[in-house]
Amino acid sequence: MSVISLGARTALDVVVQPGDGHLGTIPAGGEFRIVDLHGNQAADTLFFDATDLRNRYSAMDTIREQGSVYLTLGSQLRSQRNDVLATITDDTCGRHDTLGGACAQESNVVRYGMHTRHQHACRETFLRYGAQVGLGPRELTHNINFFMNVPVTADGGLTFADGVSAPGKYVQVRAERDLVVLISNCPQLNNPCNGWNPTPIQLLGWWQQ
Repeated sequence: MSVISLGARTALDVVVQPGDGHLGTIPAGGEFRIVDLHGNQAADTLFFDATDLRNRYSAMDTIREQGSVYLTLGSQLRSQRNDVLATITDDTCGRHDTLGGACAQESNVVRYGMHTRHQHACRETFLRYGAQVGLGPRELTHNINFFMNVPVTADGGLTFADGVSAPGKYVQVRAERDLVVLISNCPQLNNPCNGWNPTPIQLLGWWQQ
């Protein structure tokens, strides 16, 4: 379990409702925790280098370098330039998805039918909050689905399954450089990633005064 360093202060403590989002910065060395307050909630997350927003999280580089499709304690979250943006320093859930992508109104229609066309989705939350720092559709690439369970099948396919999280489980990352973090607390109602019932998450952060 990670230890918050002496002198660090609680710089962030917010609750994000399902369907809402959060945009913030974490200084290098800061610790950032996402708490699954009620269990089985998916927290879709994007990481960007704060000094160059074009340098952003890459699922492909992260998976290749760690040799695993799941993220967990010790995973280094890498950019498309292969820079280490952050490291998972504590994880009481066990594993997290970085293959399933973020839900969008268009993908909902393809997967679940036209009746989902106007349901809110993570992509809309990303665009709404990201616009505050100039992040647009071109910047919405790979994301991490913290707490989401997306098993890989024997033939290489993906399935959305019941979560492996529970109330109070959390994941914590350390920023290895100044970061911009963009989160959508997923409103998905059509697969079991949220236990069919989207719930709030809590965001906590500690860094030096």
